[in-house]
Amino acid sequence: MQDAVVAGVSNWLENNVEIPAAELTLRHKNGKDVCVFSNHVLFTNTYKSKQFYCIDVDLAEIKKTQAKLTLNEHMLAAAFESIPDLFFLMNEEGVINHYHASDEKNLYLSPKKFIGKPLAEFLPSDIASKFRENINKAMVERTMISFEYELNLPSGASFFEARISYLAEYKQLVTIIRDITEQHKTAKIIRHHAYYDTLTSLPNRFLALDRLSQLLNEAQRKNEKTAVLFLDLDDFKKVNDTLGHEVGDKILKESAHRLNQVVRKEDTVGRLGGDEFIVILRGISEGGNALTITKNLLNAFRDPFKIDGRELILTLSIGIAIYPDNGTESTDLLRNADLAMYQAKALGRNTYSFFTQKMNTTMIRRLAVEEQMHGAIERNEFEVYYQPQIDLRNNSIIGAEALLRWKNPALGNITPDEFIPIAEHTGLIVPIGHFVVKEALDFLSQWQKSQQTNYIMAVNLSPRQFRETELLNFVKNSLDEANITANCLELEITEGVLMVGQSYIDDALQGLTEMGVNLSMDDFGTGYSSLSYLRQYEFDVLKIDRSFIQGITENKADLSLVKATISMAHSLGLTVVAEGVETKEQVALLTELNCDYLQGYYFSKPSQGKELIAYSLTYNL
Repeated sequence: MQDAVVAGVSNWLENNVEIPAAELTLRHKNGKDVCVFSNHVLFTNTYKSKQFYCIDVDLAEIKKTQAKLTLNEHMLAAAFESIPDLFFLMNEEGVINHYHASDEKNLYLSPKKFIGKPLAEFLPSDIASKFRENINKAMVERTMISFEYELNLPSGASFFEARISYLAEYKQLVTIIRDITEQHKTAKIIRHHAYYDTLTSLPNRFLALDRLSQLLNEAQRKNEKTAVLFLDLDDFKKVNDTLGHEVGDKILKESAHRLNQVVRKEDTVGRLGGDEFIVILRGISEGGNALTITKNLLNAFRDPFKIDGRELILTLSIGIAIYPDNGTESTDLLRNADLAMYQAKALGRNTYSFFTQKMNTTMIRRLAVEEQMHGAIERNEFEVYYQPQIDLRNNSIIGAEALLRWKNPALGNITPDEFIPIAEHTGLIVPIGHFVVKEALDFLSQWQKSQQTNYIMAVNLSPRQFRETELLNFVKNSLDEANITANCLELEITEGVLMVGQSYIDDALQGLTEMGVNLSMDDFGTGYSSLSYLRQYEFDVLKIDRSFIQGITENKADLSLVKATISMAHSLGLTVVAEGVETKEQVALLTELNCDYLQGYYFSKPSQGKELIAYSLTYNL
C-alpha cells in the first residue's frame, strides 16, 4: 500500500496524473482494517512549493447502513418470492406500470398483455367496474380498501381478494391480489353445515324457520296465506331400535327424497330433527292447496321402503297450521302445526289434522298441569288410594291395587289419565313412581300387621322407570325398609313397556323375577302382541282390561274373548284378575268363567288407606 501511494504521488508530481478519489481499505494502528473514502489535493503555495493533502473519510457507519439496506432489499425480495400474492403498481387511471408474481402461472394474462394498459382493457366488464369503483374510493378515503370478486379461469371459477392502497405523494396505487378459492370453498362447506341437515341435505331447523319468517313477511305484503306442515314418521323409533340406526338413516334419506318429489318448487322441505320434518307451502288459497299437497304427501308413503333387502312400511302423521288464521309468527305456527300433528297421531296415524283453537286450549291446560306437577310431591299434593281385589273362591280380599290421586290448589282434582302421560313425557314419572311404591309398601306393612294377613299390593311401573339403572336396588331397598316380603309385591306392566325391545327391559324383568316379586301384565287385550309377551316373560298374573269386562253381559264377542283369555291364562299357570267389575251380573258370569280375582266399583271405589282397612274388616261378599 505504501509503495502504491508513493508511486501515485510521484506520477502526479512528475507527469501531472491526478490520483482519483476512491474507496480504500487502510490498516489501523490496532491492526484492524478501516474502510475510507480517500480524496487527494495538490497545489502550489505562495512560496512556490507544492503541497499534497490526503483526506480520508471513515466509511464504517455508511457501510453498516448499506449492509442493512442490502439485507432489507434481499429480505423483501425473498418475501415477494415466498408469498403467492400478486403485486401491481398502477397510476390513478388504473394503468399497470409494474408487477410482481412469484409464479407467473397465477397471472390472468401474460405481462406483455397488461403492462402499460388499464384494467378495463383485459378484465371482464363487471370486475373492471368493481376495480374502478374501489380505486376511486381508496383515492378519496386515503385508506386501504379491500373487496372480493369471482373470476372464471380455465381451471374453473376462482375467488380473489383485492387490497388497494393509494400512495398520494407518488400518485400511485399498490394493489395486492390473493387467491381465496380454498377459503371460499371451506366457508361454503361451513355455511352448508350451519344451515343444512348433514344426513338428508334438507334445510335444518334454523334455516327452515328463517325461510318461514321471510315467507310470512312476503305473505303479509301480498295478503296471501302460507301453510306450515309438521310431519312425523309413524313408528320410526320402533324400526330404528329394532333394525339399527343405519337402517333408520336410510329411511330418513329416502323420506326426504319422497317429500321433495311431492312439493312445488316454491315450497320448502326441512328436517327439524329425528324423524320430524317441516313443509312450508307458499302462497296457498285457503286450505285447498294445503290439503291437496298433504294428501299427496301421505300417498308418497304408501309404497314400502326397500332397505337392505327388506320392505318396510312407514306412514306419516301431519299437522297443518295456516297463516294468518292460526298464527302470525313462525314459532306460533310451528307449535300449532305440532299440536295438530299429535291430534293426527291420536286419530290413528297415517292421516292429517288441521289446527283448531281447541288444541291450543288443550296445550295451555297441559302446560299448566306440567308447571304445577313440579314440586307437587314436596307440597304433599299426591295421595295414594287403594282398590281391593276379591278372591271369588273364598269371598275374601287378597290385596289391593295402588292408584295415585292428585289434588292441586290451582287446578283442582287432576285425573291420572291426564297427568300420567305428562309425567311420563317430562320424566317426572320417576320420582312420582318412587313416591307411589314407598307409600304403597308402607301402607301394606300397616295393613298386614293390623289384620295379620299377607295381603298383596299391586303397583304400576311405567316404561320410563325401566330406564333407571337403580330400579332393582330401589325395589329391594323399599321392600326392606317396609319389612315386606317380595312375594307380597305385584308390579303391573303394560305392553308399552315390553314393546321398547331393549335389553335393559329384559334384565330388569329377570331381576325382579329372581327377587321374588310377582309380575302382572296389565290391560291385557288392548295391544297387538300380548300373547307373544306372555310366552317370552315369566308373568304371574294377567289382568283383563275393563273395556272387555263392561261388555261381557251384552256382547257375545267380548264374552268369548274373556272366556278364551281366562282359559288360556290358566293353561299357562297364570292368575287372572278382571278389572272394572261394576254389576252383579258381571260378577256371576266371571264366577262361572272361573276368573280368579275381581276388582271394580261393584266392591269398592279406590279409597284412602284407613278406609280400606275398615272395609277389609267388615267385608262380606
